[in-house]
Amino acid sequence: MSDGNLFAQQESNKKKSVWLVVGFLLFFAWIGFGGDLALYLETRSYPPERYHHVVPWIGLIAGSLAAGIAWFAWKKGPGRVLAATGAQELISPATPELQRLDNVVEEMAIAAGLPKPKIWIIADQDPNAFATGRDPFTAHIAVTEGLLACLDRDELQGVVAHEMAHIRNYDIRLMTLLAAMVGVVALMSDVMRQFLRFGGGRGGRGGGKKGNPLALVVLVLWLVSLVLAPLITRLLSMAVSRKREFLADATSAQLTRNPVALASALEKIEGHAGATRAIARGAAHLCIVDPGERKIADREGFVADILASHPPMRLRITRLRGMGYAAEKQASPQALPG
Repeated sequence: MSDGNLFAQQESNKKKSVWLVVGFLLFFAWIGFGGDLALYLETRSYPPERYHHVVPWIGLIAGSLAAGIAWFAWKKGPGRVLAATGAQELISPATPELQRLDNVVEEMAIAAGLPKPKIWIIADQDPNAFATGRDPFTAHIAVTEGLLACLDRDELQGVVAHEMAHIRNYDIRLMTLLAAMVGVVALMSDVMRQFLRFGGGRGGRGGGKKGNPLALVVLVLWLVSLVLAPLITRLLSMAVSRKREFLADATSAQLTRNPVALASALEKIEGHAGATRAIARGAAHLCIVDPGERKIADREGFVADILASHPPMRLRITRLRGMGYAAEKQASPQALPG
């Protein structure tokens, strides 16, 4: 990957992070003020003694909540993701296995031209890894105990280089924000649905008059937004993740000059049928492989493209082995003309 393409990718990810936050704030504003608008239209024809919704308190609360959550996700998101896995920071390597990891992370940081990220160990026997943080200066790499146990040094180097690629490309900022906001949007939608169940039967029909048709239209749009928002944000995070996994695989091959090592690592990881239970599904797009059972991720086609958080493993491995074959062919001496 050329420096020009790299810088373009970094700038693209930074801009997408900004637009993600803007979209998140606008969604919360719509959920809040859209509800206010529906209530205002519905109650403005009520008799004077009945409740009239004038102060947009739903929008004010939702907007304030959204701003607070966006700030929290920005400042505390990486720490919350790590805390949710029960990860422990590696300070002083106490075993040869941990020392090897520490050395490999330092080597790949130098190769990528980045500060050495903090290293975290997750007590889970399923092999997996992820990177998180706001930028290369606040980055973290977390690996499971199962990953350290099953990979040799070259394979571990390939996995760490893959995570370094996410750090260098500013994928970590975008994907950490997504991890936080996907969960928050789902929570907000659930809270508002509970609010509707609790308050929906009160003050609905007044004075024998029919409901305002415009209020009904706004209310329907509002309800559809509540229902679809968690699904849309989840699909968005998965689409973002799939595209960046291919890029990170290619960057790993560039940093290590050994694409076959990462292919071999992915084959070993895929050979474990279990799930990485320490990593929540909401953070799946941060990981090098899907932390779930990976049944959907093994498939190709429309359903997998919609539901899987990662590209099909076979396709990733095939691409990496193709890179290795091309590099080996290019390095082999050409036959001299006779």
